[in-house]
Amino acid sequence: SKDLKGAMEILIEQKRQKLSSVEKLDEHMDFASQLIFAQNRGDLTAENVNQCVLEMMIAAPDTLSVTLFFMLILIAEHPTVEEEMMKEIETVMGKQELQS
Repeated sequence: SKDLKGAMEILIEQKRQKLSSVEKLDEHMDFASQLIFAQNRGDLTAENVNQCVLEMMIAAPDTLSVTLFFMLILIAEHPTVEEEMMKEIETVMGKQELQS
């Protein structure tokens, strides 16, 4: 847990450095940037920012796996949808071999 927190702090500091050196700020505005600016204004603490970024990093794989699981269940329960998906894949890919 300490290693992960340390890594987050490093990533946030790298992002902070990048934001301070860019010419066009609007091209680099994302959620992490918004958090950093909220901390600069005093709306959030450094710990708040670290926790939000950490949750963004670790939540995505979990929610993605749950979403994929339910998507696969629904496809399996609806064979006509699966057939349509396979036809579309064949139309787009042609004779090319599928890759992960």
